[in-house]
Amino acid sequence: MATVASQAIAEKKKWHFEPFLDPLERFSEILFGVIMVLTFTVSLRVARADRLQVHEMLIGALSCNLAWGVIDGIMYLMSCVSERGHSIKVLKRVHLAGGPEQANQIILSELPPVVASVLPPLALDAMRQKLDELPEPPARPRLRKEDWRGAAGIFSLVFLSTFPVVLPFIVIPKIRVASRVSDVIAIGILFLAGHAYGRYAGHSAWGWGLSMVLIGSVMVGLTIGLGG
Repeated sequence: MATVASQAIAEKKKWHFEPFLDPLERFSEILFGVIMVLTFTVSLRVARADRLQVHEMLIGALSCNLAWGVIDGIMYLMSCVSERGHSIKVLKRVHLAGGPEQANQIILSELPPVVASVLPPLALDAMRQKLDELPEPPARPRLRKEDWRGAAGIFSLVFLSTFPVVLPFIVIPKIRVASRVSDVIAIGILFLAGHAYGRYAGHSAWGWGLSMVLIGSVMVGLTIGLGG
């Protein structure tokens, strides 16, 4: 029964080459999204805007990040097709290799250098044999349901992570107070993103959190100064 279950799971995962958004890419999405919104909110404060201008800013900021989320979702789908296609290409190369040594070299070239440098020969041979046992891959990669769910997740990440920055302008009547609250929220998001990245990368979490706030502030200033 266990063998049958294992085979069923393996069959389900066959050709399931699923790219993912790594932590650095996620933090980058959040950083760019927050910077995009801040270029609207900071410019609004500099201009000493009235409620009509606030309304226009909200429409512009939300529309901009809506478009940003859609674009990133599309790029994610493209990366899914590209990654899956590359995996199919590698498997075909392994199947068509002239011998075990050539197939092993193909596999090693696709592994991270650190992993390839410590992989025992027996483990490499076992990996090659498992790949040889797989059937021929499809002619070309296709999008799957999980790819569309991933794209929806990317869109949600971009849009929802930046929406809190403009929320104060919706719920707080006084523009000056709303601007201050918006700044605090933006700084908090940047700090948390940097803090999480620092922990992931094995660096100082607090140092990266503060650095992310500084980097975000500088990039907002450059964007506004260059007319963005």
